[in-house]
Amino acid sequence: MAFIDCHFYSDSLGVSASMYVILPQPAQSQIGIASASYGTTKHPTLYLLHGLSDDHTIWMRRTSIERYAAKLGIAVVMPAVNRSFYTDMAAGPKYWTFISEELPAIARSFFPLAEERELNYAAGLSMGGYGAMKLALRHPDRFAAAASLSGAVDISQRALNFPDEFKLIYGDVTRIKGSENDLFYLAEQVKASKGPKPDLYQCCGTEDFLYEDNIRFRNYCRELGLNLTYEEEPGEHEWGYWDRKIQNVLNWLPLPARG
Repeated sequence: MAFIDCHFYSDSLGVSASMYVILPQPAQSQIGIASASYGTTKHPTLYLLHGLSDDHTIWMRRTSIERYAAKLGIAVVMPAVNRSFYTDMAAGPKYWTFISEELPAIARSFFPLAEERELNYAAGLSMGGYGAMKLALRHPDRFAAAASLSGAVDISQRALNFPDEFKLIYGDVTRIKGSENDLFYLAEQVKASKGPKPDLYQCCGTEDFLYEDNIRFRNYCRELGLNLTYEEEPGEHEWGYWDRKIQNVLNWLPLPARG
């Protein structure tokens, strides 16, 4: 894999932004790591999102994501969004516009990343799990799959419980429910649509403080009949769990067969 530490200017944020990118490199003589490529000019791409207290470096620092992705031949884009919940903030920058519109366009202008829906996926942990589901449910025409690891998936309820923490992001937190920031509402819209529907993956440790939120979202997706794969096991909100589960996510992704 090639590893790029990329810094660039963002018009939507009005400041310089950062992302880590790893790209497939089918090396023949590298020792100790299997590598693959689709042999095409543009790579299948996973947008891998960080949690509340982290940044774009965290997946590389806390997991072996480069090694895991190498054998699959996919690119991984890991952007920084601060504590934004992947949202155009009420009192802050437009991070939703950044992550959903500007970042994919900029990344594709810099690197050979595929544009086709069936070759684009999103995943993340905690806040990033919310962001990944939000990307796929708001743009099911752009993402074939999304995965949430211990995700903050019931954001309307969480914001009501901690309004001071969320008012700078969402403004009036009582207005989140039923809006395009509410994953339950977005799931309902996808179900009602005649358009494409992304595959969804969700996992959460049974000792995680977000476990009940995840159960509510899981049950709702099942009621709607969405294609959701759900896994749970003993686990807390910590990197040992996420390092294990991101391997499951990569194996679950609906990647095309390599020729």
